[in-house]
Amino acid sequence: MTQRAVSQGWILDIALAQGGFDALHPEAKATLEECGHNHRDFDRVFELVKSGVMIPKAWSTVAAQAEARAKHYESEGFPATAKDLYQRAAVMWGRAQYSFFNDDPRKTVFRQRCNESVEAIGRLSNQTIRRVELDFEGEKIFGLLFLPEGNVSNAPAVILGPGMDMIKEDYIQIAQRYYTSRGMIALSIEGPGQGESGSSGLKVTLTNYQRAISRYIDFLEELPQVDKNRIGLFGVSMGAIWGLRGAAHDNRLKSLATFMAGPGELEKSFSKAQPSFKANMMYMSGYTDEEKFDKEMAANYSIWHLVPNITCPVLIGNGEFDELIPVEDAIALYELIKAPKELRIYENEFHPLGGVAAEIFRYGSEWSLRALNGDFAQRPDKRYYVHTDGRVVEGSANPAWWLGAQPPEILARKQSSES
Repeated sequence: MTQRAVSQGWILDIALAQGGFDALHPEAKATLEECGHNHRDFDRVFELVKSGVMIPKAWSTVAAQAEARAKHYESEGFPATAKDLYQRAAVMWGRAQYSFFNDDPRKTVFRQRCNESVEAIGRLSNQTIRRVELDFEGEKIFGLLFLPEGNVSNAPAVILGPGMDMIKEDYIQIAQRYYTSRGMIALSIEGPGQGESGSSGLKVTLTNYQRAISRYIDFLEELPQVDKNRIGLFGVSMGAIWGLRGAAHDNRLKSLATFMAGPGELEKSFSKAQPSFKANMMYMSGYTDEEKFDKEMAANYSIWHLVPNITCPVLIGNGEFDELIPVEDAIALYELIKAPKELRIYENEFHPLGGVAAEIFRYGSEWSLRALNGDFAQRPDKRYYVHTDGRVVEGSANPAWWLGAQPPEILARKQSSES
C-alpha cells in the first residue's frame, strides 16, 4: 500500500459518500456501460457504498444477484436472457476482485466466479468464446478469444488491451458488438501484472509487457482463421501505453488504435491520480517498498524514446482535460511518431472519455479495420479537434481556446527530439 493511500483514504471515503463513483472518474459510468455494466447494476452498487472499504462487498453482492437470476433463466430454457445476466455478473465479479491489491483469498474466489460466468457466456453464445492460456517466460498469460459465427478464414484480428485497472472480461461486450459482428477476430488479453496473469505470479517489469504482446501475436498467427498480415491492437489508458510499447517492439502489428495514451511518465500520473492507482501498479509489479518502486519502476517507464520506432498506422485519441495525461503531453508524444498517424482531442473530456465512450469504441474498431486493410498508408498525419457541440475541426487537434499558441511543453519536447 502507498503512503498516499494510507494517509488520504479518508478523502476517498468522503468523495464516494458525497459524489459516488463520478467523484473519482467523471462520466465513467458511460464507459463502464460500454464494457458490459448495466446502468442499474452500477447504481445499485454505489447506493451500497459509503466508504472505499465497502466497494468489494457491494460489487460482489450485486454480482451474485445477477448470477442467481442467470442460473434461473438458464434452467428454465431462456439462454439469451441468461447470457445477458452472466455478462453483467462477470464484469461485476471482475470489479470485486480488482478491489484487492494483494494476493487475498477473496480475490481468488471472486476471480473464480468471474471465470464461471464467462464459461456460461461461451456455453450460451452462438459465437466461439474461448479461454486462452499461454506459456510466457516461465509463467502464464491469459486471454479470451472471440471468433465470428460460421466458417472463418483469412480474417483480420485485433488484440484488445485493457487499462491498468481493467481485466480481459471488460472487453466481452465490446469484442462481440464491434469486432466479431463485422467478421473480425478479437483477443482480449491480460498482460504481466493484470488479472489472472498477475495473480498467477507474473508481475509487470519495465520491458516484459511488450514481449507478452509478441507472444499473443505468435498465438494469433498460429490460428488458421487469422490473416497473419492483418493483426492490430486496440488499447485504452495503460493498455494504450503498453500498445505503443508493443508496436515499437514488434512490427508484426499492422495497426494501433489507442485512447487515453500518454508518455508513460508514471511519477507525474500517480502524483495526480487517486492513490489506488499507484497501489495497484505496485501490486502488479510486485513492489511493497514505495521508495524503491518510485526509483526503479515509476522513474523509468516513459516511452518518449520508443515511439519513433513504430512503423504501423497509429490512432491516438485523448480528452482535453485528462487528469492523468495532460493534453500537452499527448500531443507532444504524437509529434514523435513517424508512421502514418491520426490524433483526435475531445473537448472537455476527462480520463474515462465517458462523454464519447460509445463513439470511441466503435470508431476504434472501424479505424482498425481500415488500417489493417491498408487504407491509411498514404495518409501521413491527420488531426482533429472534436467539439462537444458536434463540430469537428480538421487540420489541428490543439484546443481552440489556445488561439493558435503552442504550449512550451510541446515545443520543448519537439526541440529535444530534433537535437
